[in-house]
Amino acid sequence: MSKLDKAKERLLSRPTDYTFSEAKYLLSQLGFNEFNKGKTSGSRVKFYRAEDQRIILLHKPHPGDEMSIGAVRDLAERLEEMGELL
Repeated sequence: MSKLDKAKERLLSRPTDYTFSEAKYLLSQLGFNEFNKGKTSGSRVKFYRAEDQRIILLHKPHPGDEMSIGAVRDLAERLEEMGELL
């Protein structure tokens, strides 16, 4: 099983300790580029994939790196809808 497959499997399990760093790695492996939404974007981060013009918006957690369970669920559902986690 590849590192990417393991990353997908972990997200599908909807862990309560999923980190923003893990999400960032997975999205980059799926072809998304990270963009901050400008100087005043705060903790909002946009991931964009040019080949199909898909956008995923995430909230960068603070002060730690763990994402909320709702954000993990939303990310998993979004990627499943795109056919990326099958």
